[in-house]
Amino acid sequence: MANVDTEPKWYIIHTFSGYEAMVKESLLRLIENNNLQDSITDLKIPTEQTIEERANGKKKVVERKLFPTYVFIKMIYSNQIWYLVTNTRGVTGFCGPQGRPKPMSKDEIRRFHLEEYASDADFRVGDSVAIDNGPLEGFVGTIREVNPATQRAKVSIVMFGRQQDVEVEYVQMKKVEGDVPSEQSES
Repeated sequence: MANVDTEPKWYIIHTFSGYEAMVKESLLRLIENNNLQDSITDLKIPTEQTIEERANGKKKVVERKLFPTYVFIKMIYSNQIWYLVTNTRGVTGFCGPQGRPKPMSKDEIRRFHLEEYASDADFRVGDSVAIDNGPLEGFVGTIREVNPATQRAKVSIVMFGRQQDVEVEYVQMKKVEGDVPSEQSES
């Protein structure tokens, strides 16, 4: 058998419709009762608040599941954990080949907002950066604006022969020493 991972990864559990909260509560009890805090480190049901208008014209804020019938679980995979999770009432299985868990990619984790990515990078206006992730990977530019609250920066790059300002997450870029190469610098 392959090496057992020692770092927890995010996986997706499929549940019966409407059972998401019950599955999460059952798994929290399972973790507590079997002392699995080191094996299962987080459970999430991503939601968003929306405003619904009722028949009487009143508006009400309601919490809506972003991914109905799914619960996200951060765990260290083992056959024992797989057995315990899949035999929890309301769980139909893991998302993955033949019902075996397939870890989520970093891009999926970021896109589904399962974890807050805080960058310890200290970006400043005027810094030269290389974009090393995402659709703009490979571009080099200069930071024009920074927003530490959202962990994003506006970066000026040359695209199709024209200077463009693009918004980039801190985790998608790294500082480069020296100035931006001449073909990337402002005219």
